Amino acid sequence: MARTPFTLAALSTAAVPGLEVVATREHTTGEHGDYDAATMRTADGRELIVRVPRTQAAETEQAADLIALGAMTGGIRSRLPFEVPTPLGQAPYDGSRAVVYDFLPGRPLELDRVHGEMAVSAGQAVAAIHSLPSGFVLDAGLPQQSADDAQHAVMSVIDRAQATGSLPAALRTRWYQAAADQAMWRFAPTVINGALSADSLLVDDAAVRAVIGWSALSIGDPARDLAWVMGAQPEAAEAVFSWYEMGRQASPDPRLQHRALLHAELDLARWLLHGHELHDQAIIADAEAMLDTLVERVHQNGVDPLEQATGPVLDAAQVEQLLSDRPTHSAGLAPVEEESGENVESQRSSNSDDE
Repeated sequence: MARTPFTLAALSTAAVPGLEVVATREHTTGEHGDYDAATMRTADGRELIVRVPRTQAAETEQAADLIALGAMTGGIRSRLPFEVPTPLGQAPYDGSRAVVYDFLPGRPLELDRVHGEMAVSAGQAVAAIHSLPSGFVLDAGLPQQSADDAQHAVMSVIDRAQATGSLPAALRTRWYQAAADQAMWRFAPTVINGALSADSLLVDDAAVRAVIGWSALSIGDPARDLAWVMGAQPEAAEAVFSWYEMGRQASPDPRLQHRALLHAELDLARWLLHGHELHDQAIIADAEAMLDTLVERVHQNGVDPLEQATGPVLDAAQVEQLLSDRPTHSAGLAPVEEESGENVESQRSSNSDDE
């Protein structure tokens, strides 16, 4: 049962001693509804948000998010050109817990708005995350994934999707050829958000102002944080990648965009696996339909295999149409574990869609 804003405000006063709430309202993005959430205005003029998980998956995600945010010290946050949520307190409730954060204004980024200054800001925002020193991630005991681990994780997703009996043979061949291409996996692992999507980026009219959803913070493949870019228009996607590369000031990764596209396509397989884990026939049918659509577009366009450095395999408009309804790894989407080596703990999630 959904908790009312008044119930959530009362929980907030228990979570943050001395907190005086003068106004509250329901907070929702109108999508997944894996949290009950409310925004509050306090007597001292602050705006806060309180969130309570509705599902076990959301509760697990919230716990991982708190660990990640706790690892992000003031020094780490000062290196980022955007704001990151700050947990202010928590209180147990009905077998779960309510967590109060400072409220970060902004609206989720829409892919058709990725152009001009917004493309610059988005590229620089992702570059800033990937330029963070790795020590704080390691000190917090968060997952770390080598390039080999990333390659093996992708192969595991493909194999497990194949085992469902629902993966079209053409996609298995296409993806496995890319996964087996050693040149694809010659990259330097970086600090990554791990579940970044357009919805994770809170923006105003010109720039990224905040990034939410840090439950998959880790060291791994930077292309994972750029998969969402493949849904933008071609010029916009190129602009984001260009500003990203300038922001990194690191050795070029010639296969970055190809891995990003591979991850974007594999999210359909992850959605299929999620449906099988939940035994949810509606999710399974949805994933199968999207996989069939991808097969048709691959054949219709006569595209080259992913392992060949020949540019995007689909034009961006087609990718956007196909993936616009693709679930982001956000609140409530149970993480699909990826076998990625002895040192890898699979923690996936996404951004914080509240209802």
